[in-house]
Amino acid sequence: MTGAAGHAETAPRPVLATSEPVMIPMAEGRFLVRAWQIPDADGTTVGEHLSLTASGQREDISATAPLVRLHSECLTGDVFGSYRCDCGPQLHLGLERIAAEGGTLVYLRRHEGRGIGLVNKLRAYQLQDGGADTVEANELLGLPAEARDWGAAATILHELGLQRIRLLSNNPLKAEQLAGLGIEVTDMVHHEVAARPENHDYLATKRDRMEHRLLHVDD
Repeated sequence: MTGAAGHAETAPRPVLATSEPVMIPMAEGRFLVRAWQIPDADGTTVGEHLSLTASGQREDISATAPLVRLHSECLTGDVFGSYRCDCGPQLHLGLERIAAEGGTLVYLRRHEGRGIGLVNKLRAYQLQDGGADTVEANELLGLPAEARDWGAAATILHELGLQRIRLLSNNPLKAEQLAGLGIEVTDMVHHEVAARPENHDYLATKRDRMEHRLLHVDD
């Protein structure tokens, strides 16, 4: 198992700081929210992330395999509602499902553009407008198609006592990465939202070139 910087990780990273859980009511439900400061894979920078646990459920439910969503930050989709991706709808659907069933959503910052950052993400968009798919656009910029680091997510799950989980995701790579960091994924729970004309090609590339299990994207 390697982190984004290519260094093998054999144990969760230290938590530099964490808040106490605070109740935050949202449109999807009520959640206990905690902030976490955890070193990035390079060991020199620090990311701040959130965990959102369904209200009425204690944070440590290690005797079961609760529902968990690892959601990568997407400013354009999560905040501004961009139709170029499915991130915003996936975030809100994940919160709805966890509010109804119980579980935790981990919101991972510093994951913009699958880990390439906001400036490079918008540069990649320009290349996509010229005909490149999402993988090709990153490669034309000299960047990997997938640069996200899941070490911080594993640390948060360990801290919450969530070593066995049902992962709310269509991306098998997440389960593989978590397994290398001591998190057992007992089940991959399908999590797909409807495609739009604006993000159809984006979703088809995730399915065809990145092995995402998307069942409702037309050829």
